[in-house]
Amino acid sequence: MSLVCLLAGAGRLPQNFKEEASKRGINVFTVGVKGVTDFETDAQIPLGKVGKFIKLLREKNLKDIVMLGKFEHRYVYTHLLNFDLKALKVLRKAKDRKPASLIKALMETLEEEGFRFVDPKPVLESLLADRGSMNSLHPSKDALEDGQFGFQIAKEVAELDIGQTVVVKDKAVVAVEAMEGTQATLKRAGELAGKGCRAIKVARKTQDFRIDVPTVGIETLEALKEIGADSLFLEAGKVFIIDKPIFLKRARDYGVCIYGL
Repeated sequence: MSLVCLLAGAGRLPQNFKEEASKRGINVFTVGVKGVTDFETDAQIPLGKVGKFIKLLREKNLKDIVMLGKFEHRYVYTHLLNFDLKALKVLRKAKDRKPASLIKALMETLEEEGFRFVDPKPVLESLLADRGSMNSLHPSKDALEDGQFGFQIAKEVAELDIGQTVVVKDKAVVAVEAMEGTQATLKRAGELAGKGCRAIKVARKTQDFRIDVPTVGIETLEALKEIGADSLFLEAGKVFIIDKPIFLKRARDYGVCIYGL
């Protein structure tokens, strides 16, 4: 992979990919989505214009695609009238409206056109969560028990493609992530249970890293601080930490233990 198209959603993960790919001599042509991507890209396409994206790929002689960043699930409902015929074909192909099903349908549609989605994990290996404490802070006995309790529940929820995050306090599930996203889930947990919550984020049991990769970043950390959470548990080797060194230092400053299970 010496040349790749990066289809970029919101957030820093696509930029982290560009930085890491550059170190490996990989040329990246970045395509953003209008109203979604929040940094400068080489080209932009309107949301729901899959046909235009295919035309652009052919013009630039791009075959390999990496898709990273946040694409909110609600766009399927709020921008449906803007979808072109290729995008509507994707919707018809999807077996349901779960995020993974929609992305798989998009991948199948583009593969039929001669393109290939590639796994970004080898390029982003350095951003993966490590095992154990990652920022010199260690969970209390109660916190670790909450993390281990929530881990198994989070794995089941993720496999059902509901969400990848659960929030636990005193071995009770306070909140489960769904369409609203991680930050909103954390804030809801704080409103329900107050300080001392523990968040757990995992990958699906059958995680395809070309699809909706589990990720945490500074926004996640700020939400944890806001609700008074003391620990964030991540599945080791499966969850990406955006801007990892900065994230871990700030978490330590905030007194939030980052721990890989």
